Amino acid sequence: MRSTKIVTSFIKDNEKLLILKRSDKVKSMKGLWAGISGIIEKNERPLKRAKIEIFEEVGITENMITLVNSAEEMRVNSPQYENHEWKIFPFLFEAKNPIIKLNWENSEFKWINAEELKNYDTVPSLQKVLFNLL
Repeated sequence: MRSTKIVTSFIKDNEKLLILKRSDKVKSMKGLWAGISGIIEKNERPLKRAKIEIFEEVGITENMITLVNSAEEMRVNSPQYENHEWKIFPFLFEAKNPIIKLNWENSEFKWINAEELKNYDTVPSLQKVLFNLL
């Protein structure tokens, strides 16, 4: 089975969590709601990649976020690709009143309560990833 290592991060501001809607310009999971995600390059440390993705996708710099929690690597089968799994490295960060500047990878963002996530059409296992962090 082929696998791809990715990070998935959530940003928390007070009791609200940031979720992003993947744009129609990305390769996979178009139109689905997700955390801030990206592929881990070669031997890169997952935490480093998480911070890079946060800056690239929502414009929040490293000095504006605080790591609250991380969870063990999770394996999720990919419904889009046969014989493929995602190795997800989950992170939860906190930011105070961040200004969100989306790049091309996402078309929308929302601040929600954790229990509202079930009302959204998300990437596979997003709820499971989030609840491992809370």
